[in-house]
Amino acid sequence: MNQLLSLAIAAFYRVLEAVMVLCMVVMLVTVFGNVVLRLGFNTGIDLSDELPRFAFVWLTFLGAIVGLHRRAHLGVDLVVRALPLLGRKLCWGISQAIMLVCALYMLYGTWLQHDIIAGNSSPVAQISTLWVYGVSYITSTAIGLICLSNLIRLALGHVAEDELIDVNEEGMSEIHDIEHELADQTSRKGTAS
Repeated sequence: MNQLLSLAIAAFYRVLEAVMVLCMVVMLVTVFGNVVLRLGFNTGIDLSDELPRFAFVWLTFLGAIVGLHRRAHLGVDLVVRALPLLGRKLCWGISQAIMLVCALYMLYGTWLQHDIIAGNSSPVAQISTLWVYGVSYITSTAIGLICLSNLIRLALGHVAEDELIDVNEEGMSEIHDIEHELADQTSRKGTAS
């Protein structure tokens, strides 16, 4: 059962990443195509104003889900690293609870605006703006579920110590690997002597 759930979760994130790639392709093709048409043929694509904007909204919202899953959001970990294990667990639990509340507010706010969003049409494409801003339903639900599962894992004691630092600084994983390798080499030299 756990393996099936893990496969479903992995498939969900692969779908999100595929949609994000599709959004970037739509942005690139429409903007570049419109530039070429305007400069070379003195014409343009009417949808080139709306489609990239809509794709960027989806890219941003879906990227927030993937970023939270990968623990890739920006943050400051100076104080948290200085805390003992209990303090790190407490701070991590508080941050997960705050993100859960924010996700619930986002879901509730989208629900309150649902009729207004669904009733509006985009000026050029004439599609309901729910197709654009409805992505906040997906984002708030996914982030809420991630935070809720993290809080449950924290309460059950299934959170690893390295997860308590939510910041993955660029290049730091390589530095930590090198530090561990050097420490291993030093310990092997000490035992060989």
